[in-house]
Amino acid sequence: MVKRRQFIGGLTALAGSYLLSACGGGGSEDASASSSSAKALAAPTAKKAAAASASGTAMPPAASITDSSGDVWTLVNGVIYRNGRTVGNTYDVSLVLWYGGKIWHCGTGGQFYVNADVEGEWRPSSDPRIAVAPVAGSFYGMNGHYDYTYTPAEIVSMLKAMNCTSYRVGVTDDPRQLNAVVKLAQAFQAAGLTLVVLIDQGVYGAGGSVMGSESAAYNQGFSIGSTVANALKGYGVTIYECGNELTRQDATVVDFTYAGTKASDFNNANWPIMRGVMRGMIDGVKSAQASAKCGINFCVADVGASDALWDGMQPDGSGGYPTVRWDITTWHNYEVYGDLFNIGTDGAGPGFDLATYCKARYGVPFIVTEWNAGPERSQSYRANYISDRLAAFYDARKTHNIQSVMYYVLDSGNDTYGIMINGKPLSEPYNAFTSYTSSHADN
Repeated sequence: MVKRRQFIGGLTALAGSYLLSACGGGGSEDASASSSSAKALAAPTAKKAAAASASGTAMPPAASITDSSGDVWTLVNGVIYRNGRTVGNTYDVSLVLWYGGKIWHCGTGGQFYVNADVEGEWRPSSDPRIAVAPVAGSFYGMNGHYDYTYTPAEIVSMLKAMNCTSYRVGVTDDPRQLNAVVKLAQAFQAAGLTLVVLIDQGVYGAGGSVMGSESAAYNQGFSIGSTVANALKGYGVTIYECGNELTRQDATVVDFTYAGTKASDFNNANWPIMRGVMRGMIDGVKSAQASAKCGINFCVADVGASDALWDGMQPDGSGGYPTVRWDITTWHNYEVYGDLFNIGTDGAGPGFDLATYCKARYGVPFIVTEWNAGPERSQSYRANYISDRLAAFYDARKTHNIQSVMYYVLDSGNDTYGIMINGKPLSEPYNAFTSYTSSHADN
């Protein structure tokens, strides 16, 4: 977590403006030029319009769609054009849709695709307009640590007082850590609360260097995954998050200020190590507890990473590698990263609805496993932020398949992130949190 904390600290001076470099947003023309006659049919003008079409605009019946970059999209004889030029290898397209800040299309066979805005790529998805609701009962969540001085019973009491039904805690295969989390799991099982266990294995080996091969990383991930799941499977734990911010390590991201919307934002040489340890943790958990649900964690706007892992791609664009398939998409959404439902692709450019994108792309529930304002914010600012974010998350929970949103953190030892210190609530953020949870049922 240290690197992400440094990342936040470096960006908060920009007053929430996420100034990125080398992450182009929408609006560039694709290399695959069409013939002069096709251009004439495709677009009445190549000049960019000023105002975007309303979200949900479909073509047909619309004659064209304008995206938030001002690009004009048209559909002629089943082929899609942007500003008069073809976009990738499309054909037999029956519908083009502007929704959630992205362009989608559906072919005559009924398969939806979303435009990745990377060299005209179209990635398979479901219809993003379909509302999906997760199983209710664990929506309000909280983060904590295995080495708190609080007893498990005290943590249960604190969470119930805040109307929280889920709690996330990290652990390795170290016996001291595992024993502490086992005790938590026992208390949570008795109280009917959900314990989400983060398996905290990274891409580095015992000596601090990046592991030497994908197979070595897989074996390490498998070992820790199976050890943790074997220790906890008898105590009601069913959700394991396999790795913490692995796409945001020195070894895995090219530059911490990149948005993550392109696969090329990530380190191609070390990508197999990250992929291997993720696959290993998932397989290790499943070997011990076949019915368990495994999540993979991302940050900022890292759909470039999530798509590449899901599709078995490398950051250099090559494919055919092992895929990483998770049961739950998990994301960190701190204030400096941007609004989850309108997150920027280049910091200054137009945003997109990341939760809608993930719902349609991966078809699994979504958990925000960490969220908060920056550490420098006042308590009154944090309280307002809590109220605003909870309202946004809550309103989207049954349409965007959001299973849980987990505030970071129960106690940080100071007033930078924690909602209490040494068992005493920090009144403004605590009251904002409990006021909302007590008046909005988790159902």
